[in-house]
Amino acid sequence: MTTVWPGSPYPLGSAYDGSGTNFSVFSEVAERVELCLIGKDGREERVNLDEVDSYVWHAYLPTVTPGQRYGFRVHGPWDPASGHRCDPSKLLLDPYGKAFHGDFEFSQALYSYDLNAEDLASGGVPPRIDSLGHTMTSVVINPFFQWASDRAPRTPYHETIIYEAHVKGMTQTHPGIPEELRGTYAGLGHPAIIDHLKSLNVTAIELMPVHQFMHDHRLLDLGLRNYWGYNTFGFFAPHYQYAASRYAGGAVAEFKTMVRAFHEAGIEVILDVVYNHTAEGNHLGPTINFRGIDNAAYYRLLDGDPRYYKDFTGTGNSLNARHPHTLQLIMDSLRYWVLEMHVDGFRFDLAATLAREFYDVDRLSAFFDLVQQDPVVSQVKLIAEPWDVGEGGYQVGNFPGLWTEWNGKYRDTVRDYWRGEPATLGEFASRLTGSSDLYEATGRRPSASINFVTCHDGFTLADLVSYNEKHNEANGEDNRDGESHNRSWNCGVEGPTDDPDILALRGKQMRNIVGTLMLSQGTPMIAHGDEIGRTQRGNNNVYCQDNELSWMDWSLCETNADLLEFTRKVIKFRKSHPVFRRRRFFEGKPIRTGHQVRDISWLTPSGKEMDLADWETGLGQCVAVFLNGDAIAAPNERGERVIDDSFLLCFNAHGEDQDFVAPQDDYAKEWVADLNTADPTGAADVTVAAGEKITLAPRSLLVLRKTA
Repeated sequence: MTTVWPGSPYPLGSAYDGSGTNFSVFSEVAERVELCLIGKDGREERVNLDEVDSYVWHAYLPTVTPGQRYGFRVHGPWDPASGHRCDPSKLLLDPYGKAFHGDFEFSQALYSYDLNAEDLASGGVPPRIDSLGHTMTSVVINPFFQWASDRAPRTPYHETIIYEAHVKGMTQTHPGIPEELRGTYAGLGHPAIIDHLKSLNVTAIELMPVHQFMHDHRLLDLGLRNYWGYNTFGFFAPHYQYAASRYAGGAVAEFKTMVRAFHEAGIEVILDVVYNHTAEGNHLGPTINFRGIDNAAYYRLLDGDPRYYKDFTGTGNSLNARHPHTLQLIMDSLRYWVLEMHVDGFRFDLAATLAREFYDVDRLSAFFDLVQQDPVVSQVKLIAEPWDVGEGGYQVGNFPGLWTEWNGKYRDTVRDYWRGEPATLGEFASRLTGSSDLYEATGRRPSASINFVTCHDGFTLADLVSYNEKHNEANGEDNRDGESHNRSWNCGVEGPTDDPDILALRGKQMRNIVGTLMLSQGTPMIAHGDEIGRTQRGNNNVYCQDNELSWMDWSLCETNADLLEFTRKVIKFRKSHPVFRRRRFFEGKPIRTGHQVRDISWLTPSGKEMDLADWETGLGQCVAVFLNGDAIAAPNERGERVIDDSFLLCFNAHGEDQDFVAPQDDYAKEWVADLNTADPTGAADVTVAAGEKITLAPRSLLVLRKTA
């Protein structure tokens, strides 16, 4: 018989203190809660949690140590019509579990309704089939870890360059990583990966979901998997299938070791987190934790018919961020990953969902209030995906001051500009200069704009210039899934080709996009593999493709060596020149009284400053912008004035040569080219005097630096 002491309601979850383990779980609806200790033989020992404080059930077990597998059984009302779905036949996973073990067997045992019933939504009487042996189990972890001298890099936003990556996709085929470490946290923290990132000069790696997630039953039946991982059920646990360590709870130490390795290299770790929904899905989903513990507390239920779930995410349910204990879970999870796992920030998937107090998105919601006042969470990088699938869910530019945002308008504008869409010039200028129209009114800086053109969701960079249409047949949905309006251009042929002219054009278009991204004000983000021309063969929704279609092909480092060299060059160029990463927005005013040279000027190809008619032209595909390195208003971190070179960026999205006149008068006497996307590696060797013409190749970008 296991010794049981009263224990404490805090912290929630399981907490080993070196002597024993405290267990604590919240449930307002429960009438009785059992802690189930699972032995190595698969049998369970049930312990009643008799102590209850403010609906938190708890006990301390002095004999329980790390590695112990466990779960909960919650006894209470089965009343779907009132939103309650307690089913003690289900071994429930700990919402605060730090590690999990095993796998799910999608049989009747996971479901609290008869899979063969005609009326699946009625609730009926649960079949009461025990899920032990068919579900995963929670695991008590050893919280102690030797961080040594680990320190967060704390890279300022205006110096940040983000690299979005997938743990498995980044490492599964890398020849420099031992086979047993491929697809794992240990593989991602291997010197082979870190050296590649350092050679690119990126400062942060943003990991696609690593919270413990479930592979959907539907996908498994199709022979597919939830590769992306946007199907969380464990908000405190690193996904254990990404661990080379196979002992129960080993993923935690391995993840920490990876973070420590990145920090030693000066690279921050940002997590893509999914607090908007869980893996339990709608009323037809399995009962694995939240649903059986306190369904009405954890989920948004349909007004008037709480048998069903509100779905602002397109996944079947939405977490109830209006409930104090659900909010506590989210905030506790964020703090845990900062304080215990040492991560440096978060990207919030479908973040608009967290701001829905009732129906509308509210930037003054309780969640934002909590983040604002939290001394831990408020000090790390907070990045919103500022939309969801509900009505009024597109909220680009509307998040509070602490937040940065994935700028979907930047993505769309840059894609349209380089594929030659008409009437995008004014929009292009706004996006290039940091999107002040979106962020300045809330007191934010240009770095609030997370600029990206590609990410995990959609075409890769290579596919963006190789396909007009999506080709998602491999996903098993008859090509219906994924975005149909991609703002892409195949450059003349759909998909692979041997035509050297088309291949050259595609290469140039990729350089144009990467170059524009790195020369724009704001915080740039590139998707893993774009630097070497990774392709998904036209599939713009590889969420279920855990195979070569979605993994990095590292042989492309040689095949597309020119693109890799160009990407390295343009990122280094950005890092070397503060005029491209200003901390404040441009003012567009003369820098001295009586002096007409501004901090920024927009010029026509003829060299004159643009007027209203120039901005309104229907086919504005050629423009030059002057960036004044003598007019950077914000000082550096030591309060010193920042002075940089001055540059002229010349953009030609036309399909023909375009002459640009180098500006004169107060601008410069001579210019030298630093970067030219018409060259495969961006090489440029041109000097032009003020007032002289210089010819830009079709669809190219030229960067001129003032020398006199």
